[in-house]
Amino acid sequence: MTPTPFELAPQAWGLLLVAALLVGISKTALPGINTISIAIFAAVLPAKASTGALLLLLIVGDVFALVSYRREADWRSLLRLVPFAALGLGLGALFLAVTNDGSVRRVIGAILLLLIGVTLWQRWRPRAAATPPANAARVAARAGFGTLGGFTTMVANAGGPVMSLYFLSAKLPVATFLGTAAWFFAAINLAKLPISIGLGLITPATLELDLLLVPGVVAGAVLGRWIAARIRQRAFEWAVIAGTSLGALYLLLR
Repeated sequence: MTPTPFELAPQAWGLLLVAALLVGISKTALPGINTISIAIFAAVLPAKASTGALLLLLIVGDVFALVSYRREADWRSLLRLVPFAALGLGLGALFLAVTNDGSVRRVIGAILLLLIGVTLWQRWRPRAAATPPANAARVAARAGFGTLGGFTTMVANAGGPVMSLYFLSAKLPVATFLGTAAWFFAAINLAKLPISIGLGLITPATLELDLLLVPGVVAGAVLGRWIAARIRQRAFEWAVIAGTSLGALYLLLR
């Protein structure tokens, strides 16, 4: 159960405010760092309660991401992901209803590390050997990333690293990357909301807590816009890989 604001120690409030700031930055600049917020919330709050509390802040961050990048999305890629993401959401909701999420988070972490390895290999292999993937391979990648992204975001709000690697592999420019991710997660997080309420992950205490943390998300979103306007494409791509790696290690070691 989510503790009330008055039950949290000052140091816990400090950590949650940092996490809220990072949520805002992740939505408008560096998607991978959202996993740090996941870790902080899980450390301060009960595991399932942390999932519901963070979801509401992510939705606030989605609003700022859409305001900033709503015209930049790659709609063709986005619409093709929807059926697989919906399948992943359903599987994640079923999992949350029947079991705990400790072992699955470690599996997700291992999968992410494998995906990072593949991403790095693709970036470092000789250009002459690089050939465009076959259509079947593209469909398989879309199905795998979409389903895993939906599942991980439902179970642990950890879909960001998965989808970041997918969008990165599509070689999207910074603004297009952020715009496509903004629309994807805005839709996914809104779909998760009634499911989370039904599972008891969001309560009146959750709303009280998040209302006090929203200013941190707003400040982070503004700071993220400043960063995104100045970051270079290569630095952005490596920041995504680094953030995803941290997220994978967190999920493995938690």
